[in-house]
Amino acid sequence: MAEPFYITTAIAYPNGRPHIGHAYEAIAADAIARFQRAMGRDVRLVTGTDEHGLKMDQTARKLGRDALEFATEMSNYFREMCAALDISYDAFRRTTEEQHKAASIAVWQAMEAAGDLYLDRYEGWYSVRDEAFYDESELKDGEGGQRLSPQGTPVEWTVEESWFFRLSKYRDYLIELNETPGFLEPESRRNEVLAFLKGNELRDLSVSRTSFDWGVPVPGSPGHVMYVWVDALTTYLTGIGFPDREGDFARFWPANLHLIGKDIVRFHTVYWPAFLKSAGLPAPKAVFGHGFLLHRGEKMSKSLGNVVDPLELAERFGVDQLRYFLLREVSFGQDGSYSAEAIVTRCNAELANSFGNLAQRSLSMIFKNLDGKLSAFESAEADAALLATVQATCADEFPAAFGALDLSGAIEAWMKAVFACNQYVDEQAPWTLRKTDPERMRVVLMTLFSAVRSLAIAIRPVVPASADRLLDQMGIPAVARDFAALGTTNWLDELLGSGFTLEQPVGVFPRLELPADEAAE
Repeated sequence: MAEPFYITTAIAYPNGRPHIGHAYEAIAADAIARFQRAMGRDVRLVTGTDEHGLKMDQTARKLGRDALEFATEMSNYFREMCAALDISYDAFRRTTEEQHKAASIAVWQAMEAAGDLYLDRYEGWYSVRDEAFYDESELKDGEGGQRLSPQGTPVEWTVEESWFFRLSKYRDYLIELNETPGFLEPESRRNEVLAFLKGNELRDLSVSRTSFDWGVPVPGSPGHVMYVWVDALTTYLTGIGFPDREGDFARFWPANLHLIGKDIVRFHTVYWPAFLKSAGLPAPKAVFGHGFLLHRGEKMSKSLGNVVDPLELAERFGVDQLRYFLLREVSFGQDGSYSAEAIVTRCNAELANSFGNLAQRSLSMIFKNLDGKLSAFESAEADAALLATVQATCADEFPAAFGALDLSGAIEAWMKAVFACNQYVDEQAPWTLRKTDPERMRVVLMTLFSAVRSLAIAIRPVVPASADRLLDQMGIPAVARDFAALGTTNWLDELLGSGFTLEQPVGVFPRLELPADEAAE
């Protein structure tokens, strides 16, 4: 049986429609999931929406809406985003689902049984926007004497009866866990969390609220609902069947990777592992805190008028083009910037001009000069050298970098192989060989066919629909498009045995045009 691999996105808070940050995280998680599937792993990708909490309750009230009805509408926008961006999730979980409520209650009861919950009175600073508690030492002053969280969001002094979780009990465990190589990446995030854990006395955490009722009820404690992060984080368990501990849960937990934004790292590397430890469950194997996307170098805000709908970008430039740009342009783990101009420039230079043109020229010459017929060939020195470069890139360098979550580095290595192929075309000049040495032309074109096949298979996790359209035209069976296929030597024999003939090829990466309104800026 294939080795399991379980990856999650953060569970999106749907008090507004999806923004480019949600799209970026979903695309990255999907590409990683597709890559692991292509490496032969049994993958589960889970995403969803975190629909409880004071912020959702307040937003629904302001709109005069029923909270569940509002949450359902907003959750559907996130489903639509996933569908539009070709996100191959295995489960989309909502925290308002009955199974999820049962899972949250099971985790709560396990923490209670461990003696880690007690009733007391909470007095302290709370950010509704962050759904987070902050110590006085973490706050900063805003305009008009307003106290602000480290993220710059308003906080308010809150006093209410609350259940508390004995977070302080797990300080040593959490330091050891976060010092474990590979648990929290990139290194800058790990350093931040360890500084927090080592530099502060870890206070017990308020884990219930009585000031509103939009949440999972605390078992045996009328009037209390669970703190939204207890509820939200449990979604990672719900997505693979918990509270049923058999089947998928037994197979896939602990998660291989929680992919999250850098602003919620503390919740996933301090609170979440402590909850799990208390409940008798293992911590996830890895947490990766990616950076933010900036629009032309600026943070997005409605006041600046630079908030862009990711579905509008996908419709304007193409889903695979947007996927490619975000994963190629941004060093994974760091902040990155995007603009319409940058998307057009990058995708035209690399997808349309370099790889797209390479594939189109190669297949067109086979169609015109060989009547679309493929054939076995003996490689000369130059041919063997090119195929060795492509093989090393696609079967070794690309998987090694992608598996290490160096997504942009993997694509950069892939592009070097594309450039090598284009240089080979220029040097071999098959259009000249057509007149001077037709047999040599045939070998060159078959070499290019082999190279394009490998390049298309390698880049599939990033641009799945486009790569598949290209491989369809090349007659490569759907079952022969994973990384194991790159190591096979009989693929051409099988293709020839099927009687495949190449039809007139159709380009899969058209050149993009900068919209008039963007070009005018």
